[in-house]
Amino acid sequence: MMLSFFDQFMSPTYLGIPLIALALSLPWVLYPKPTPRWLNNRLITLQGWFINRFTQQIFQPLSLGGHKWAALLASLMLFLITLNMLGLLPYTFTPTTQLSLNMAFAVPLWLATVIIGMRNQPTHALGHLLPEGTPTLLMPVLIIIETISLFIRPLALGVRLTANLTAGHLLIQLIATAAFVLLPLMPTVAILTAVLLFLLTLLEVAVAMIQAYVFVLLLSLYLQENV
Repeated sequence: MMLSFFDQFMSPTYLGIPLIALALSLPWVLYPKPTPRWLNNRLITLQGWFINRFTQQIFQPLSLGGHKWAALLASLMLFLITLNMLGLLPYTFTPTTQLSLNMAFAVPLWLATVIIGMRNQPTHALGHLLPEGTPTLLMPVLIIIETISLFIRPLALGVRLTANLTAGHLLIQLIATAAFVLLPLMPTVAILTAVLLFLLTLLEVAVAMIQAYVFVLLLSLYLQENV
């Protein structure tokens, strides 16, 4: 029986138990834990350097109140990168291709930034809904538009991550299938298709890292508006 190209995005189960929980817990097992030694190994040193550079890049524009989110956003960044990269391995499942999971990440964090803005500076937070100098006749329309754009933010976060990873996985599967089909018929074309598949895989590695960075970067921008 021919399988659909979209079967790879179905959550795998074993004896009726969904294995997405195992996929979500795997990244935390792979990263080494810091040790109390004065000198660490190269892997822990590289991991610490990456986290320090990331936090400096993300939180430099934020005030001191937003620096409390450093541990949370850095952990989310590492978590998403690891899930995206592990999903590129053969016979693996990518949890971040599920819109429900991405929305579960996006909605609470976006809502937390909005609540912080409403609690700390409600006038400034509500001021984003009506730009200064707006004509009186356009005020109701602009308030509705800005409110809709505010509530679309978590949906855009989740859909962007899901769509980019899903499209990449589908392209890899389509080109790989074409290479296997063309190999006995037109070997030269099949080799060129395999080279294209290799380049696309490299591109998907970059997309996996960039999309995780963009997800956390947009959350930090939403936080910057409300802190």
